[in-house]
Amino acid sequence: MFRSHLAPSAADSKQPTYDLTGWNEATTRVDRSRMETVAVHAGRDDLHELGVHALPIDLSSTYRLDDLSRSGESLEAMALGGHPQGSPVYSRLYNPTVARFEQALATLESAEESVAFSSGMAGITAVLIAVRQQGTHVVAVRPLYGGTDHLLASGLLGLEVSWARPEEVRAAMRPDTSLVLLETPANPTLALVDLETIVRDAGSVPVAVDNTFATPILQNPIHHGATFVIHSATKFLGGHGDVLAGVVATDRHWASELRKVRVITGNVLHPLAAYLLHRGLPTLPMRVRASQETASYLAERIEKHPAVKAVHYPGMAPSCVDTRVLTAQMRGPGGILAFEVHGGFDAATSILASVKLMTPAVSLGSVDTLIQHPAALTHRVVESSAREQSGISSSLMRISAGLENAHDLWSDLRQALERAQA
Repeated sequence: MFRSHLAPSAADSKQPTYDLTGWNEATTRVDRSRMETVAVHAGRDDLHELGVHALPIDLSSTYRLDDLSRSGESLEAMALGGHPQGSPVYSRLYNPTVARFEQALATLESAEESVAFSSGMAGITAVLIAVRQQGTHVVAVRPLYGGTDHLLASGLLGLEVSWARPEEVRAAMRPDTSLVLLETPANPTLALVDLETIVRDAGSVPVAVDNTFATPILQNPIHHGATFVIHSATKFLGGHGDVLAGVVATDRHWASELRKVRVITGNVLHPLAAYLLHRGLPTLPMRVRASQETASYLAERIEKHPAVKAVHYPGMAPSCVDTRVLTAQMRGPGGILAFEVHGGFDAATSILASVKLMTPAVSLGSVDTLIQHPAALTHRVVESSAREQSGISSSLMRISAGLENAHDLWSDLRQALERAQA
């Protein structure tokens, strides 16, 4: 089983106190061993000036305008993707609570900036709209989250999509290709993709990576050449099942383009949601570590149960790609796993009906353990042939490991597996 790099080594423990000079600069590459420190302090630069310790919430929908000319200039700057030059004018254009969370996430992802949205799908949609001016062709690597797959397949944004396996990306590129979009680990099969290979094959075309499963704690795609790092912040970043949000980390140019889209479409993040997300970031490293330990524990036991046909979890029976990705690209296999059961859809249905401690529900990354059936739920809107080609079978189930006792969770799942087997 793959071992996480999150825990400090013996050598690390002998090092002197970290020099935190410049740690909060967005361009700083976050060192693995400093992630816990950065998660606690990122995005809090102005708290000392404000004279507060806890994060403040600005719920204003509009702002006072003392200088009409300067306020007009500020509005124009923000409408064109920039930052306020005076009054924020109106909360669809800018909100300081949202901006603090954006700064924190950008720092964790080693990005220059990040832009927050009302949902993960709003963020992905904004990326696709922003790059459309470069071309109307997109290369997408399956499997992807079902909503993303549905958006691309719908033709709603006027984009032509070439679906490709990782090794087919280079051949799928065209002069009008504006984006390569992928997810690693992939939803829901946990398939891994070597980002540096994809970036090389994409050439000058930007690569967008959905990093929701890994989180910035386990993977930083910008380190490997990605242009956009997308998160459904609803998941691990929120971590408590009470926030709906999305965020995209990128460079200054593309952040400006994304803000233009956000201003026009109104897909803004509510400041209360931004506050909850930012408040939860300090515990993100610990939550991810605990979830990963439980997922590893469950994967080892599920694999040995006679009712189970296959387990999908990074590091278990790894391929050459898995080994390379886990050692060079990721800092651990993560807190999500999937497995297939004998008996197909009926057996999967029985398991969902039999678990008592796990919650049968979509979404992931919460403090409680969730279990769901992708083919019937999150990926129901994906073409059946595409589901089959992506390995999303009728017997595939996905677990998002929470913070409960791992032994209790296995006891619950084992009795459900035995009931289904019977």
